[in-house]
Amino acid sequence: MPKSNPTSSSSTRSVSSLPLFIPVLIIPVILATVLYQLESFDPASYPTHVLSNEPAMVFPKRNNKMLYGSEKIGVDQLLSPEDVAYDSNTGVIYTGCVDGWVKKVKVNKSVADSKVENWVFTGGRPLGLALGHHGEVIVADADKGLLLNVTSEGEIKVLTEEAEGLKFKLVDAVDVAEDGIIYFSDASYKYKFKDYIYDFLEARPYGRLLSYDPSTKQTKMLLSDLYFANGVAVSPDQNSVIFCETPLRKCKKYYIKGERKGSVDIFVENLPGFPDNIRYDGEGHYWIAFASEKTYAWDLAQSYPFIRKIMAILVKYVVQPHAEKNGGVLSVDLQGNPVEHYYDRDLTMVSSATKIGDHLYIGSVKSPYMLRLNLKQNPAVQTS
Repeated sequence: MPKSNPTSSSSTRSVSSLPLFIPVLIIPVILATVLYQLESFDPASYPTHVLSNEPAMVFPKRNNKMLYGSEKIGVDQLLSPEDVAYDSNTGVIYTGCVDGWVKKVKVNKSVADSKVENWVFTGGRPLGLALGHHGEVIVADADKGLLLNVTSEGEIKVLTEEAEGLKFKLVDAVDVAEDGIIYFSDASYKYKFKDYIYDFLEARPYGRLLSYDPSTKQTKMLLSDLYFANGVAVSPDQNSVIFCETPLRKCKKYYIKGERKGSVDIFVENLPGFPDNIRYDGEGHYWIAFASEKTYAWDLAQSYPFIRKIMAILVKYVVQPHAEKNGGVLSVDLQGNPVEHYYDRDLTMVSSATKIGDHLYIGSVKSPYMLRLNLKQNPAVQTS
């Protein structure tokens, strides 16, 4: 009997398996192409004038292992404590959590002795917080699209829900000036908080900077066409308001008094990360929280709308991709000059940073606790 040829047999099997192998590759490609064509999400190009090709700002002092010295406050009691507001008269910290509660936190020398109290339930998603002048807490409720006043007795009052006939969708950050006027942001009038990623991916400026005057009950739109308007802080001289545009990695200054009233300047740009809330510490520095450092992947996505459409499809039908890393906190002086950079590779989604004494209290939209960092024991050090 003739002997079989092993080589020929192997080649035959390989060739015969090709018809089975080809559909395995082609079918997903066809399905993905059809899904891409049918998906209605239509991202825009980021205008060239709003993007920067400059290198990220370098800070003279850094601490790149801030988790090493951090303490956790209210583990499993403070679920995603986004913002932090401190009442120096009572020693109470207020924070808004994903469960809909604004909570009171009393921190002792040992975080183990800290007390967390459910204070007020808004029924939405309290984000930005600021203390008023009469013991009240001003709350930006993102899910309800409301700016709220919570009295010291815990009574909730709605201050405003729209400006110029357009309702708020994602009320985000808030601060109160010495004259009582409240400045706040509506990060996006199209997308709610749970869908904020689509605002980044669509690249259309749906954000607004607004003010509310309690004496006249008048809401004013100060600026529109902002890219995810975020953190808000009134300057110590009361002449301007600093606010951030998260996807652009910059913060701007809007003048509320003087000859330049109504005009806007760049306050700080080319930040190494995506800014969230910004807080003034009363000592000559602003503290800017950032969720993640800038990444090459996001640089590509900003440049090419089709990549952002693919990302939107992944978020909608598969899972939201996570490439965040090196989140943390930046400090800049009153002119926007870089001072200190605190971050950690394993830290992400940092949303606020408030300096109280020697400590930095750090909020998050992800963690089930608040972080506290002793700045004297864990300082940022001079870099070469």
